[in-house]
Amino acid sequence: MQNSSKNSANLTKLTRLDTIKKTLFVGKEFYHFPELASTNDYAIELTSKSKPSEGTVISTYKQVLGKGQAGSKWESEPDKNISMSLILHPKFMAARDQFVLNQAISLGVLDFVKNYISSDAKIKWSNDIYIFDKKVAGILIQNTLVSRNIQSSIIGIGLNINQTIFKSDAPNPTSFKLETGNDFDLDELLEMLCWKIEMRYLQLKANSSEKIKAEYLDNLYRYMEDALYQIPEGEVFQGRIIGLGEFGKLLLQTKKGLLEFDTKEVKFII
Repeated sequence: MQNSSKNSANLTKLTRLDTIKKTLFVGKEFYHFPELASTNDYAIELTSKSKPSEGTVISTYKQVLGKGQAGSKWESEPDKNISMSLILHPKFMAARDQFVLNQAISLGVLDFVKNYISSDAKIKWSNDIYIFDKKVAGILIQNTLVSRNIQSSIIGIGLNINQTIFKSDAPNPTSFKLETGNDFDLDELLEMLCWKIEMRYLQLKANSSEKIKAEYLDNLYRYMEDALYQIPEGEVFQGRIIGLGEFGKLLLQTKKGLLEFDTKEVKFII
């Protein structure tokens, strides 16, 4: 990871938080940096050199090289937003069930958003959080597999909180402040976010995966609605999300019949 030694030397608690107090294990090992290239990259480096405990959190309020899915970038104005990565060890989960972990984490972030914003928040497949037709949060999950199980998972989360001006070409960003007009305390929100995610992860560990799958569909953006979609070749078509296929692929009912798409194989027309 770039500048890792510099970041390690400058590790400071710029937040009021020394640990996440609301939780059982998430954030009990807590690293906060004044600046970091990527929290996920730091978490990957940390796990390659040591054995961080389950629930370890790496965070910064100034992430300069944030990542989204499939190599996309994540814009974040310094000291305005939450950028964090969470290290989990879901060894109880089969590799083929990776998307169920994605669903649980997505629901945890959605629970968090709904705790502060009363408007219609949804999960846009596969794991973006939308308020109406605007994106307020993104999630990047990187799993390490051993044999047929998940050995470890690094979960990167970016949340737009107090930022009001977005300079990137992201088509539809929003933030807590844009939606409410209010400023928010990042430390307070970070602690609440960790707690909401922990609750969903514990639900997953309690063998409630079927309930998680059902709740994910209930909260899925455009589920059972007719809408426009586009494939990378440029064709725009009408479809209706009717469910999820194997490994979490999106099932769209179209005039051509039932079509199945993986991440980045289809674009939502907003």
